[in-house]
Amino acid sequence: MQIVGLVIAALIAAADQALKYYIVTNYRLGEVHDVMPGLFSFTYIQNNGAAWNILSGKMWFFYAVSSVAIAVVLYYYFNKKYSHWMFKSGLVLVLGGIIGNLIDRLHLKYVIDMIQLDFVQFNIFNLADAAITVGVILIFSYLLFIERED
Repeated sequence: MQIVGLVIAALIAAADQALKYYIVTNYRLGEVHDVMPGLFSFTYIQNNGAAWNILSGKMWFFYAVSSVAIAVVLYYYFNKKYSHWMFKSGLVLVLGGIIGNLIDRLHLKYVIDMIQLDFVQFNIFNLADAAITVGVILIFSYLLFIERED
């Protein structure tokens, strides 16, 4: 059954890459298109760093952190002690997101971002970033609220 989670992680990375391919082939750098006016738009940017473009150009750092993070996620994913669906789902989302952004870093030396929330001042991000964020929220929710009960 654990293979299902790995397949889902691969599908998350594939969906992330598919959207990035669509953006690169249909938008010019910096171009903005309303998808749902007032809610979100697509804005094609290239991010050479992490969130908020910190550590710009430090690819070796991102390769190392991504590799360690993948190893840690897989360790906990296959550890029988952590079998709760919320924890496992969080790990799957984080894994898919890490892989999606790592593909960009290895292939392009930057990450393609495109999702801009129009109703709040927030940085432009991609599907991989969203998967990582939701995954981390699930993992922390499990650790804070559910693991204590077990």
